[in-house]
Amino acid sequence: MTRRAALATAAAGPFFAFGRSKQANLLFLCSDQHQTRAAGCYGSREALTPHIDEIASDGVRFERAYCQSPVCVPSRGSIITGQYPHRHGARTLGDALSDDVPTVAHRFADAGYTTAAIGKMHFVDESRRHGFARRIHAAHFNTGLTEAERKAIRQDQGGAGDVDGRPSDLEEGLFRDTYYAREAIRFLRENKDRPFCLWASFFMPHTPLVPHRRYWDRYDPDNLTLPERDADALSSGFEGHLIRAKERGWYQQTDEELRAALRGYYGNVSQMDANVGRVFDALRELGLDQNTVVVYTSDHGEMAGAHRMWTKHNMYEQSVNVPLIVRMPERIEAGVAPSELIEQVDLLPTLSELCGLGAPSQQEADGLDGRSFAPLIQGGSYTPREFAYSEYDFCRNVFTRDNRYVGREPIRMVRTDRWKLNHLDWGRSELFDLEADPGERHNLIDAEAHRGIVRELTALAERQYRT
Repeated sequence: MTRRAALATAAAGPFFAFGRSKQANLLFLCSDQHQTRAAGCYGSREALTPHIDEIASDGVRFERAYCQSPVCVPSRGSIITGQYPHRHGARTLGDALSDDVPTVAHRFADAGYTTAAIGKMHFVDESRRHGFARRIHAAHFNTGLTEAERKAIRQDQGGAGDVDGRPSDLEEGLFRDTYYAREAIRFLRENKDRPFCLWASFFMPHTPLVPHRRYWDRYDPDNLTLPERDADALSSGFEGHLIRAKERGWYQQTDEELRAALRGYYGNVSQMDANVGRVFDALRELGLDQNTVVVYTSDHGEMAGAHRMWTKHNMYEQSVNVPLIVRMPERIEAGVAPSELIEQVDLLPTLSELCGLGAPSQQEADGLDGRSFAPLIQGGSYTPREFAYSEYDFCRNVFTRDNRYVGREPIRMVRTDRWKLNHLDWGRSELFDLEADPGERHNLIDAEAHRGIVRELTALAERQYRT
């Protein structure tokens, strides 16, 4: 849907409306490393996501939502604070989010909600709850295991960065996401009679690509479509991406190896989807869907072999574009997918409005980088974003082996309707014409005809980062 068509639909009437005066609950379902296009509701004919698709069939699906950093910790910090990483301070995988930064949990708790964060929040320091009254994470899961079970899991799953797809013969109950789903359901049952804000966050489809065999068996590797992989991929842009891809062995991946990896990734996606479905089904069985705003998103995407890369740590669409679905308690229209540019920092003020807590005060808004897109869903007046912004600070021990870029100025992305600039003060930047080159295969940073565009987008990147 074009932006003009989306706005015309919004102007005709609201997508949803509340028929009751009390505030709505919030169920926020988050996955880790889910590429937007690896979902049926986003057009995939291969990745099987029936439960996420069902939520989307009753909700608003956003096609152009962007994370604020293509790596877990800073992205998740931006989701819960509404601030860019350079403002909330958790800029790399090793940075703990400060206790002093207000979060969505504080806002909902102040309004009388029971709050919980269950699953992988990646706070680094898990003793910091950031406003969530209940916190359940991997340590709680591990406590309930025998030493033999812990050993079996370590041997079965391998390293966190493993992209050698293969099936797992572990019992499904020995996957942490099964535990997280069970605990999320327990929370719903225990709090069905009081307002709640539940953040249920799953580890999958993050690497390793070792799903339970039942999900692995859903995919025939011979029928999987391989991403485009140019022989000279990554050679015209920032050199660090090429170095990283070769160091990790991704650049040399054969078609057969890539098919196995994709099979494992899609298996992870389907296993995560099954756990999303368990929680969503419980919500409906308890009758809570009639007064609960449900959101599904991921902290960032996954390259899944595109540009001869895996995981994230870059600004390609597969890495920074994220799925975002919002389902309201009472539907008027559904299945509409506005094409506006959305940032994940927009979620805090948006969910506050959609759940009936009202818009943040002016003082609160001054501390946010996000702004509400609730009018897009409710049919009000909305001024579209002119661009989406993201930033990436180089993470120690996971970008290059020698940490050559750690501590340098971050990559700063500005993405408009047509253009994307990945700006580096000290290295080779990248400019892509997303209309002519949606696959981001041709870096136009040296084109004389686009010097003005580069200057304009560079100024925007600097402004967002320095503010």
